[in-house]
This record gives sequence, structure tokens and C-alpha cells, in this order.
Amino acid sequence: MKEETERKEYLFLNIDAETMRELGFESFAEVPVDKIHFSTKVREMCADNKCGRYGTTWACPPGIGTFEECVARCKQYEKAYVFSTAYELEDSFDFEGMMEGHAKFSAASKELRKRLEGDFLMLSLEGCDNCKVCTYPDAPCRFPDKSLGSLEGYGIFVNDLAREAGIPYRKGAYSVSYFGAVFHTRRRDGSAGAAVSSDARETEVTV
Repeated sequence: MKEETERKEYLFLNIDAETMRELGFESFAEVPVDKIHFSTKVREMCADNKCGRYGTTWACPPGIGTFEECVARCKQYEKAYVFSTAYELEDSFDFEGMMEGHAKFSAASKELRKRLEGDFLMLSLEGCDNCKVCTYPDAPCRFPDKSLGSLEGYGIFVNDLAREAGIPYRKGAYSVSYFGAVFHTRRRDGSAGAAVSSDARETEVTV
């Protein structure tokens, strides 16, 4: 009897759909990087420091670099594989449920980062908890290969990114969704891609 060998179909890099589901990601799709909306206004929201992480870690602004530097890093790649999971809440004030979902998504993102092979840039949730006390700004990051920048910290409108990927930004009144993305497939010509809009209706910043 002839043995049949199944060939895995990878979604991106060395990752297949089975791996994504195993890690707990329920929605995922690819988006051309040139379709992603980067905005200085998102970075300005980071500066409001509602999450309390601004200026405290190398994984958040301003430690991750300027808006232009962040966009240029993303634009080195042609594609972004977007992934998301929605977590149910008891009600719209279920802060504990939100934090529990945040922790689960963060852990799944870290595990995905460990399994990735090749040339890529991965972004996920805000902040970094690899160390009890971050070295920022006095010394370099201890674990740059483990640190993940956030989509918002890089100036990305997550609701626009979700729409481009065909993934619901919200799955109901009593749920919270978290997103991440892996930028991959470096541009062959070495360019930074199309011009980047600092706002959809304002000036353009070329990187």
C-alpha cells in the first residue's frame, strides 16, 4: 500500500491554520501592507497614556521610535497576516473579563512569536511584561527578540485594519476583541512602499 504524505499549506511563513487555531486565534486573514492606514493621530492617543504604559517600556512610544521610523519598519514588507480573538464579557463594564482576555491573547501572541521562523515584524497588544522592571530609558532592552510592539504604538488604526482583513472589530455588545499582525515578505526592490498618509484626509508622509 502506497503511503501518502500530506503537504502542509502554510498561511504565512511556517504557520498553518491548524497552528493558529491551536493557539486560540479564531479569525485571521492577510492584508497588503499598502492597504494599512497609519496615522499620527493614533500615536497622539498613545501619548494621552490612558493605559499607563507610555514612556515606561521599549515596546511602547516613544521608546519604539518615531512615527516615521515605525511606519518604515512595517513598509519594508509587502504583506501583513492579521489575527484576532473575541472574548465574551458578562456586561459592558466587565473590566476583569477584559483583562482576562487581554492576558490570554498576550500569551497566545508570545507563543506564536516563539514558533515563527524567517524574516518578519510582529505587533500585538500594548506594553511588555517580559521583565518586572523595564530598562527603559537607561539601558537597552534585555530581550529585544521577545518584545512585541503594539499595533496602536506603530500608528495603526485597528478598526480599519480589521475591516481590510474582513474580521469583525466587535462581535457583540458583551465582547472584546484583540488584534495582532505579522508583517512578512520583504519587498524585493528594497523600497518602503507607497506613500503613507499621516491622516486619511490630511497630509502625506513619505517614508
